[in-house]
Amino acid sequence: MSRFDAVFYDFDGTLADSIPIILKCFHLAYESVFGHCERTDDDFMRFIGRPLEETFAMHGEEMMKTLTEAYLEHNEKMLREDAIDLFEGVEEDLRYIKSLGIKQGILTSKRRNSCMTTVDLKGIGDIFDAFVFKEDTLLHKPDPEPLEAAARMMGTVPSRILYVGDALPDLLCARNAGAGFALVDWTKMPVDRESLGENCRVIRSFKDIPCIINEWEL
Repeated sequence: MSRFDAVFYDFDGTLADSIPIILKCFHLAYESVFGHCERTDDDFMRFIGRPLEETFAMHGEEMMKTLTEAYLEHNEKMLREDAIDLFEGVEEDLRYIKSLGIKQGILTSKRRNSCMTTVDLKGIGDIFDAFVFKEDTLLHKPDPEPLEAAARMMGTVPSRILYVGDALPDLLCARNAGAGFALVDWTKMPVDRESLGENCRVIRSFKDIPCIINEWEL
């Protein structure tokens, strides 16, 4: 019997090499609204994986909305121009996993339109059985609600879901939901690997996932 019923993937930094574009759009949002940006990439990196509004919340609700709209304007333009690449081997590996009959989904704090623009341009939408976007839950990573929603979509429970991500909010979401977690080895995010815990694995490619699901040796 398999250890997990399905695997869900974070999107930015896990499937898609989008961190550089995200950072660029943060800077452009501030420059559009204030004429300059005093925040650093290290500061912005702490918010990647969380809803955009949290990044700008320090400025109050109205300015948060203005900065979010500015970010989305720049980001959506780049997305339509196909500015984001998938990490090498992602599509091939995910199609291999699909061929084994393993259910797969995307769970992200991105908005539906932003994520699906890239998914559609890359032609990978048919790989996935379910999607969980920002609009689908009231609470977001690191809260467990997104993974609870993902489990319901797959007709199972969170403990039977393996979540694959690249950042601390992903790990905490999985831990809070009682789900399994795998950290991608190519993460650009500041994650203390020694604190992952014994129930978390580090994977070198998505081809490791069937081994984790079926409890084979990596």
